Amino acid sequence: RQDKSGQIILEALKNYGIADPAYHVLPDEAEAILKKMHQCYKEKFDLVLTTGGTGLGPRDVTVEATQQFIDREVPGIMEAARSFGQRRTPYAMLSRGIAGLKGGMLVVNLPGSSRGTEETLAAIFPAILHGYKMMEGGGHGVNA
Repeated sequence: RQDKSGQIILEALKNYGIADPAYHVLPDEAEAILKKMHQCYKEKFDLVLTTGGTGLGPRDVTVEATQQFIDREVPGIMEAARSFGQRRTPYAMLSRGIAGLKGGMLVVNLPGSSRGTEETLAAIFPAILHGYKMMEGGGHGVNA
């Protein structure tokens, strides 16, 4: 199956000036996802966006892997995404995606559907980029 939502993410990142993002397709296995997150952390990634594995199905394990990995949750990111999505489809509330930090690396779980990915990106960008200024000790000014 073609990874359409991954391609949507790559295009969005380029539009926000994030040059040469890494891209990996992983199996729906918590261990593989967790291993890749640790690798990204070791390689000092600033941002990891996952897509898929946030629903209610038995193979939807991305959220659990992320919970094991992060040190601090950033609930407002996915609250904003679900609120934005809920105004467009009644199914947005079924996403279990989370966002959180491990050190200076932000991990955000996006839905696997193309539409869900597009809507989540629209809801959280460019605002999440402001989070990096805050982590560096910057203020809460309106400009991201």
